[in-house]
Amino acid sequence: MEAIQSINLISIDPNVRGGRPCIAGTTIEVSAIAIAKVIHMQTADEIASGYRLTLAQVYAALAYYYDHKAEIDAQIQSQDSIADAMKEKRIGSRHSPLFG
Repeated sequence: MEAIQSINLISIDPNVRGGRPCIAGTTIEVSAIAIAKVIHMQTADEIASGYRLTLAQVYAALAYYYDHKAEIDAQIQSQDSIADAMKEKRIGSRHSPLFG
């Protein structure tokens, strides 16, 4: 008889990070791990060290990312768009513009 094992290291809680998938017990989003791997080309060991995670947590986040790639990529794109809009409006800036 085949037994399928599940590693429960990813959580989705509407009260944590707006319900975006995170590593269980943390507020580290799966998207942050995906960005570290795909964009910054960090190794799993580098990600684990930088975020103080276990390799199992990093690999679980990456597995979740690749299983839900379109959804996570859309979240990343949305967050980038919001960040760009905030930069353009200088929201959160402590300094007034030098020119303008």
